[in-house]
Amino acid sequence: MNTNSRVVTLLFSLFFYTTTQAQILSEALMQHPWKAQWIAAKDAPPKDYGVYKFRKNFELTAKPASFVVHVSADNRYKLFVNEQLVSLGPARGDLYFWNFETVDIASYLQAGKNTIAALVWNDGKQKPEAQITFMTGFILQGNSGAEEIVNTNATWKSIKDSSYAPLETHVPGYYVAGPGEVVQMKDHVKGWQQINYDDTKWQSSRSIGSGLTKDAARDSRGWMLVPSPLPPMELKMQRLSALRKTEGIPAPVNFPAVKAAFTIPANTTATLLLDQGFLTNAYPTLLFSKGNNAGISLSYAEALYSKENEKTKSGRGKGNRNEVDGKIFIGKIDSIVADGSDGQQYTSLWWRTYRYIQLRVTTKDEPLVIDDIYGTFTGYPFVQKTSFQSGNTVDDKILEIGWRTARLCAFETYMDCPFYEQLQYIGDARIQALVTLYNTSDDRLVRNALTLMDHSRIAEGITLSRYPTDLQQQIPTFSLCWIGMLHDYWMYRPDANFIKDKLPGERQVLNFFQHYQTADGSLKDVPYWIFSDWVEHRRGWDYGQAPIGKSGYSAVLDLQLMWTYKVAAEMEAAIGFMDYAKLYNRKAAQLKQTIQKKYWDKTRLLYADTEDKDLFSQHTNSLAVLAGMITGKEAIVLGEKLLSDTSMAQASIYFKYYLHQALIKAGLGNDYSKWLGKWQENIDLGMTTWAEMSDVSGTRSDCHAWGSSPNIEFYRTILGIDSDAPGFAKVKIEPHLGKLKNVSGSMPHPNGIISTNYKNENNKWTVEISLPVNTAGYLVWKGKTLLLKSGVNKFNF
Repeated sequence: MNTNSRVVTLLFSLFFYTTTQAQILSEALMQHPWKAQWIAAKDAPPKDYGVYKFRKNFELTAKPASFVVHVSADNRYKLFVNEQLVSLGPARGDLYFWNFETVDIASYLQAGKNTIAALVWNDGKQKPEAQITFMTGFILQGNSGAEEIVNTNATWKSIKDSSYAPLETHVPGYYVAGPGEVVQMKDHVKGWQQINYDDTKWQSSRSIGSGLTKDAARDSRGWMLVPSPLPPMELKMQRLSALRKTEGIPAPVNFPAVKAAFTIPANTTATLLLDQGFLTNAYPTLLFSKGNNAGISLSYAEALYSKENEKTKSGRGKGNRNEVDGKIFIGKIDSIVADGSDGQQYTSLWWRTYRYIQLRVTTKDEPLVIDDIYGTFTGYPFVQKTSFQSGNTVDDKILEIGWRTARLCAFETYMDCPFYEQLQYIGDARIQALVTLYNTSDDRLVRNALTLMDHSRIAEGITLSRYPTDLQQQIPTFSLCWIGMLHDYWMYRPDANFIKDKLPGERQVLNFFQHYQTADGSLKDVPYWIFSDWVEHRRGWDYGQAPIGKSGYSAVLDLQLMWTYKVAAEMEAAIGFMDYAKLYNRKAAQLKQTIQKKYWDKTRLLYADTEDKDLFSQHTNSLAVLAGMITGKEAIVLGEKLLSDTSMAQASIYFKYYLHQALIKAGLGNDYSKWLGKWQENIDLGMTTWAEMSDVSGTRSDCHAWGSSPNIEFYRTILGIDSDAPGFAKVKIEPHLGKLKNVSGSMPHPNGIISTNYKNENNKWTVEISLPVNTAGYLVWKGKTLLLKSGVNKFNF
């Protein structure tokens, strides 16, 4: 097999689960210590940076029909069978819930000699903040006696690949997503996955201890193994689309969109700016030959920066993302030193986020040949099951960009941003989860997020703001978001047992807040970072925290707590815990009276941010509508003020999700399409994903899925499809069509697909709604309520 074919094979091998893990795993494997050992390379430091390679040869008399193994590592692994990549992991968790993947490798095996091999690495002190760790280790357990021939133990050989070193990343803004890499190809361990590779100089691996599942663990040391709840991540080849600039050599024709080898002469420095055309998460692969001692750097960036901001490194001044002239490149870097041989290849250990790649080569006395460069997209394997047709290309663009953003912020967890942090913040994840529920039939990542955040709760009762994480951070308002996200899932998926399992955590969160409620129910002196939204340059807003009055009270905080009490009471009552439901309803009622008395401004007909009544925001008044403080005609008046009164602190692209919900609840949903100016601004600046901040030009991150709320509201608001009972047991259709005359679309439901079609000809509407089998609901049309049944429902108005 030639090098190019081998790379393609390694990167694009598909993973299939022939049965569920619950069906595969035996009771013995879950209830007793594994026969397989956690192993490490001999003399490997337990926690330092290091890249290690493991392999084992074994014989089979015949190609098996099934050969199931369970595999995990710390920090990460790539598993190969007879040179083919078959699994990557483990899915991120914590030491109490350390994931292992289950894979049937039978299709990769053959009669006779076989080789199973693993690449394992530990990023040491520079590891991603989302990566929890115990020590460097690898484990593989055969599912039954037939497969135990490949169990990890001293029969596995190992070696440290000393060609790798970490390269610290320096980019504008908060960055915690792990290091780049320096690779010396002369020291690189090559061909080690091959069956006939000579491993006589490798040493026997060192055993660390038996594999222990959570059920079998008798103490809290080390990894408590659990089956990963997630499918394998998607892998798909992506060619870069264009060469935007080149220095030092002529530009190759059609490169990099088409594979085209070219030579960089000896004693030359060449720089090529490559454009993917859109932001992506991918494993970059560079194929090259010759060029002994040539230095190669691959740098990755979401966008280029204006020159005038180079010295400040402030993250400001990205401007139009399509423009490259007069700008500078600042990004994460991988560095490779060539060894002069043919067929050298580099693929990063972990994926990179980029729209632009800067390839820079400095040759010594020998020319270097670039054979090819491409990426392998990776992400959670969502399958989009929505459609939306309005005849408006802007609508199409908003949905395209929103879906790409949602995908790039979803891997083994939801992520706030793939380039800078890769952390699962619950404030982001609540919106991301609804994007998932509205666009796909796959809710595993939603459940995983809710479960991980439940695991993160500290002794005081609240969740961490983000999890998994090796650096604890508390944002109490995000714990309230977690309860809201739990309620969202309860409304859209028939999974009452899952919700019931999470209610003790919900109670602990609310118990935390009860400690800080004063006699009238208001919250005072709540500790930690009380983040609400990125509101900049507004009096009273401090690093994302809403204003707090002279007496220590905040309307935003009180309103969010009131709203959360109400949704918690709904879940408790429906599942049968009436005492909790009554308690939370009483507390919500008390807060309603207090909030009205403390924050309502009769002159401005607005809720103030504090009892001092000198600061006002879209945030406070949006929450007032959502919490039920104001309804009917008064809510419409308030909604109109939310849109017209620019003296109020304005919601960012994140909090516009709640602002828009409030406006719709107030009765202004027919104007939804008019509220998308911020998204149009993103498009006008060449964004291919949604920016983190409302200041699009100066935003740190170019990819935050909390901006993907239109991928909910095009279906929930414009098409009008919503759940009106727990588990989506009843469908409510209340379209807000605005000026649209011909719009249709569909979305997934637990029972199938919901389709809608609205068409106006000569001022007469034809409405067609299709509901899945065993699904009923109702249509709200201009004040009328009409029942819907399973199948096709047609109306003329």
